[in-house]
Amino acid sequence: MRTYENKQELIDEIKKRYEKYDEEFEQVPEALKNERIKEVDKTPSENLSYQLGWVNLILQWEQDEQAGKVVQTPAPGYKWNNLGGLYQSFYKKYGEHSIAEQRKMLREAVNQVCIWLETLSDEELFEAGQRNYATTKAMWPLYKWVHINTVAPFTNFRTKIRKWKKLVLTS
Repeated sequence: MRTYENKQELIDEIKKRYEKYDEEFEQVPEALKNERIKEVDKTPSENLSYQLGWVNLILQWEQDEQAGKVVQTPAPGYKWNNLGGLYQSFYKKYGEHSIAEQRKMLREAVNQVCIWLETLSDEELFEAGQRNYATTKAMWPLYKWVHINTVAPFTNFRTKIRKWKKLVLTS
């Protein structure tokens, strides 16, 4: 997994990967947002809904912990060994929105993540055990949780939406 020299490098990478990811949706017609093909596991709407779900979850984890609540990860009613139901909840919650609305919501959530990261010290971001919700057997520092829910999927899912566009829009 990628490491970062400091929080600004992480923030810059989130913004860069997000912008490239978001641009891919400019050519996706609203009428095809739910078009499923066997070669790609998510429709464009599901792709965006997945991202919205995870980015908003990490923001919710932080908000809840700062409010003194016990955070249940990945989300109340869901376990790490059964994420399919959680993904379906993302698709249901965000999939009713248009592609433009989903993109706007994701942009706002990514901006919130970057603003939040600005408030963290290097210790909070790069040393393990700084948040209860991030203290698992793996003992990841907070930045890894942020990376796997922003940079990594923005990069990997960009490839998926590009493949979807190639197969649906150019055939």
